[in-house]
Amino acid sequence: MLPPTSTQKHGNETCKKATNAIRSIGRIRKYLTKENLKLLVNALVISRLEYCNSILYGLPKQELDKLQRIQNTAPRLITGTKQYEHIKPALRELHWLPVESRIIFKLLLIAFKIIHGLCPAHLSPLLQQYHPQRSLRSSSKLPFTVPTVNSVTYGERAFSFSAPILWNSLPDSIKSTTSPSSFKSALKTFLFRKFYF
Repeated sequence: MLPPTSTQKHGNETCKKATNAIRSIGRIRKYLTKENLKLLVNALVISRLEYCNSILYGLPKQELDKLQRIQNTAPRLITGTKQYEHIKPALRELHWLPVESRIIFKLLLIAFKIIHGLCPAHLSPLLQQYHPQRSLRSSSKLPFTVPTVNSVTYGERAFSFSAPILWNSLPDSIKSTTSPSSFKSALKTFLFRKFYF
């Protein structure tokens, strides 16, 4: 059996901390209102799942499933959904994206910030503008060049490879937004509909 990679270690550590937080919240759940419970879960559980989650892009499904199981436990605390009941309605009620969609959201938000100069300058070279040799109608839909990679396992997980692919697949209406708040709202709606409908 191969030793865990650094990203797998990060995922395992995240699961451990989030599980401990869920257990602690569960002990005081009956003393909290639903709104306070939601705030506490967001602060102590969801924030842990979000922390540095962009590095988890492309992890094997079984690794992402560990994080998804943690996230699935959190809404049960808030909504009172039973173990035998499907979790999707509870996630939709809370308007929570699943773990994989949250990772994609974070990567695309970083790409948006790079495009609009809202990130540190050293990140700018990670994305290369696509410049076709002749004018193409589709050129506006492919604003970034996807670099070639030598390693499928690690190369395709790199931000410089994954971000252009994800960005190029977005609808033009989302890519053309200029304010961070509008972009985040449009992107979340897009990912939400993609998963739940």
